[in-house]
Amino acid sequence: MLRKSTTTLFIFFVFLSSLLADEGLWLPIFLKQLNEKDMRNLGMKLKAEDIYSINKGSLKDAVVLFGGGCTGEIVSSEGLLFTNHHCGYGQIQSHTTIENNILKNGFWAKSHSEELKCSGLTVSFISRIEDVSDLVLKGVIATMNEVERQTQIDKNIESLKSTIKKEAYEDLSIKSFFAGNQYFAFISITYKDIRLVGSPPESIGKFGSDTDNWEWPRHTGDFSVFRVYAGQDNLPAEYNENNKPFIPKHFLPISLNGIKEGDFTMVFGFPGRTDEYLPAVAVKQITQSINPIRIAMRDKALKIMDAKMRIDPKIKIQYASKYAGIANSWKKWIGESQGIEKKHGIDKKKKYEQEFTSRIKLNPDWQTSYSNILPQFDILYNENEKYIVSKEGMAEMFSRIVEIFRPASSALQLIKAFETKGQDGFDVTKATIIKGIPGFYKNFNIDIDREMFVELMKIYKQKVNADYIPGSVSKLNEKDALELYNNSVFNDEAKWRNILQLPSTEAIMGINNDPIIKLLKEANDFNLAVLSPKSNDLQNQITTLQRSYMKAQMEVFNEKKFYPDANSTMRVSYGKVKSYSPKDGVTYNIQTTIDGVMEKYIASDYEFDLDAHYRDLYNRKDYGRYGQKGTLPVCFLGANHTTGGNSGSPVIDANGNLIGLNFDRVWEGTMSDMNYDSEICRNIIVDIRYVLWIIDKYAGAQNLINEMTIVQKNKSK
Repeated sequence: MLRKSTTTLFIFFVFLSSLLADEGLWLPIFLKQLNEKDMRNLGMKLKAEDIYSINKGSLKDAVVLFGGGCTGEIVSSEGLLFTNHHCGYGQIQSHTTIENNILKNGFWAKSHSEELKCSGLTVSFISRIEDVSDLVLKGVIATMNEVERQTQIDKNIESLKSTIKKEAYEDLSIKSFFAGNQYFAFISITYKDIRLVGSPPESIGKFGSDTDNWEWPRHTGDFSVFRVYAGQDNLPAEYNENNKPFIPKHFLPISLNGIKEGDFTMVFGFPGRTDEYLPAVAVKQITQSINPIRIAMRDKALKIMDAKMRIDPKIKIQYASKYAGIANSWKKWIGESQGIEKKHGIDKKKKYEQEFTSRIKLNPDWQTSYSNILPQFDILYNENEKYIVSKEGMAEMFSRIVEIFRPASSALQLIKAFETKGQDGFDVTKATIIKGIPGFYKNFNIDIDREMFVELMKIYKQKVNADYIPGSVSKLNEKDALELYNNSVFNDEAKWRNILQLPSTEAIMGINNDPIIKLLKEANDFNLAVLSPKSNDLQNQITTLQRSYMKAQMEVFNEKKFYPDANSTMRVSYGKVKSYSPKDGVTYNIQTTIDGVMEKYIASDYEFDLDAHYRDLYNRKDYGRYGQKGTLPVCFLGANHTTGGNSGSPVIDANGNLIGLNFDRVWEGTMSDMNYDSEICRNIIVDIRYVLWIIDKYAGAQNLINEMTIVQKNKSK
């Protein structure tokens, strides 16, 4: 029996090791301890100190959190920054008008004075990372419930903030890892004067648009160019014409040496969220209950928007960014659910749990502490499902998609401000609301929004148990829904402004009588009274159990190296340039070229159109030093573990040079947020040679090329 058990453990260890070949979102402070040897075995020439150091400039000093949700990288000594086109899309759109359509035509600043101010955009650099687990968890005991535990942690964090050394211009955040078993402090510097330097036309930056999103082969030039500005002391400063380009501690040299199958690749960035250590029952609930309602509602909304965008250029400008945001998650959820099913992700989780159960039976202490975890998960997730599905449907309709609820929600905040802070609170909140009105209604179309309201309401009622739907919603037919929407002041900018011009008591009376407000208040009250109390209690129990399960996994599988789930903090992933076979008889190459761009070209199609200048460069094969074997590389594949937030991440070669910008994953591998599978999980990268060709040959922006350090065949410029 002992021999059999030992053999089983050995086989499982080999299985785990094989899965970890390309897997992991690693904290850079532990690379020397956990990863450096593996990375060098894969071909890396750098040392861990070259990647993360607080004593000298290192790769981390060239990587930034861009705009709070993407990654960017510094590529010159003058603060020049690359990120994805879709990451800079909102800023590009904000400078776009019918008369000066830089979304369509592109934009290139030929001097610093031509660069465009980006209001509200920030980038953050990480100064250092510290493990503060012992201090944060001081006084936390196992018998505490979630509220008591979090209260103690919050108290500890508040005390800790004053003891961590940082400069006045630095920020501090403390984040939870491994389901609350560890905590790390991130000391960062945030720059607020960021300017748009360059953007390819949408036909390049979004080539393939939503049809090709999450797909391979890919041919998208998904990049945009910004610059970080600083005060005279090189420190953060508000926008000022006298600010100077930021001087970084390190910037990334750019390699034109190209890639081949098996080359080492490293992705540095700020991945948003993963849930790699969930139990099988949780993955089943997400893919079979939660994703379906979200997918159905977004599918309908996207069809409504697309129909109008295709026939009206103004609507296309208004809804381009919104459409892309909604479509991105929609298609990801579809691929995620299908990938989990196709690769038997739930069954794999169950096998893992069977091994977990087998191991804890061999240890009396583990048996006492951990034997009830998995059965309790089944009970809690199944009980919470009816509540969470309704909440997700309500969130899609009332918060994420139908836009009339945005000004309506602001109106409810105005009422609350008056009730709690009187006239002063009303005036302050009113001023904030008025300031935001032009921006909202500039990109609002009543016909689209009204149709989405009616159609999404139908889907919500079809997908959710009637006992968990607000009463008025359950009774709302299509005719009544249309009348309700049409009678609201929030569907028209002038009507809403007129309400706000009334004395406070009259304004509040008018708001309270609005039919959309009545519906929204009922939905909010139903959520607060019926859905959230029970769901939140169940979720707190799940959170407590997940923390125990995470701790248990790390003890029980002590031969495995665990990486923490993504939480928008700085991470490193590494792997190789690698092809893949998503299904029988199909194998994809690692590289696409400009020939594939032209094969997809469709004149006047907003997803696949190309202008005459681009086509002329192609016809003349004018690729300059960026071409290879008579063509021009466009995108390539990597086996690097990435997720949302890694958009714009630098893809770095074995010597620390930039070779591409991460911008997507293959559709079959979007399940990697819950179930990484090294066979089909691939990230999609725009080749840096294509980026530079666009800047140089297409745009003629040699001023930008001249400030970069370019490496080719062991020679530098």
